[in-house]
Amino acid sequence: MSAKGIMISVVIPLYNEEGSLPELTERLHSVLASLAQGRYEILYIDDGSTDTSLQILTKEATNDNRVKVLSFQRNQGKSSALDIGFRHAQGEFVITMDADLQDDPDELPNLIAKLREGYDLVSGWKKKRYDPISKTLPSKLFNYVTSKASGIRLHDFNCGLKAYRQAVVKALRVYGEMHRYLPALAHWMGFRVTELPVTHHARQHGVSKFGASRFVKGYLDLLTVLFTTRFAKRPLHLFGTSGSLLCLSGFLILAYLTIGWLLDSLYFASHVPLTLFGILLIIVGIQLVIMGLLGELIVRNTLEAQTEYIMKKEINIS
Repeated sequence: MSAKGIMISVVIPLYNEEGSLPELTERLHSVLASLAQGRYEILYIDDGSTDTSLQILTKEATNDNRVKVLSFQRNQGKSSALDIGFRHAQGEFVITMDADLQDDPDELPNLIAKLREGYDLVSGWKKKRYDPISKTLPSKLFNYVTSKASGIRLHDFNCGLKAYRQAVVKALRVYGEMHRYLPALAHWMGFRVTELPVTHHARQHGVSKFGASRFVKGYLDLLTVLFTTRFAKRPLHLFGTSGSLLCLSGFLILAYLTIGWLLDSLYFASHVPLTLFGILLIIVGIQLVIMGLLGELIVRNTLEAQTEYIMKKEINIS
């Protein structure tokens, strides 16, 4: 099938989901047959599974060339799986979803309809979740902090069920834990972003693949997102501003001490710690300004590096 003929691409990252893949594939074919009139592809990204997921997907792809499979040699993480999936997706509309059947394929028509209203990205909102409290409470905190920091008000940034126009997925570069912040990244790029309540099901097969480390990684990547979107092309605005404030504070402290010394020579000797603090502020401030200048040079002279992945298997990939 030519790229021009594909209307919908469904990108599904997975890791050890052998129990749900046959049912998921069957349900997707059923929904997409009427929704896209056969003009679709189902792109599975096997993230180095150690169970029989790849064998199952190989069989599905052999039976229908609209099922396409990319399999990493080793586990790379969800962001890398989405990134490679976005690069290969050929559809006018691109749907992402998890492979554990907690995301409902029957929601695809609603997501596509929302895109047709003029939006560029529609993020699913698991309004009623069937997850343990150990996941729901941290998720609420994460969504609140991300909304405040990013400036876009969404209830559920991390829902795997999302719909994109092709222009959005081709503009995004996903790495680290950035898959959590795709709506924020798209919003800062100028795309129209909204959310839609979607049905969420309890997990029937397998276990969750995300541990407590995701909270630390998510926090660090939030800082990365804020920096790379708001200050990526103007790092001097961040480092220069903070550095200048520190230099000014240090200068004022030393000026105050100098005036005191001129009035009373013993005054200076009794304020040695404050003197050292003022000098420290100036030194750190100068270093931050220099970092900002170096960042400006890097931005002006460095091209974005392309990440390469070692693939174990590719099926029906043109």
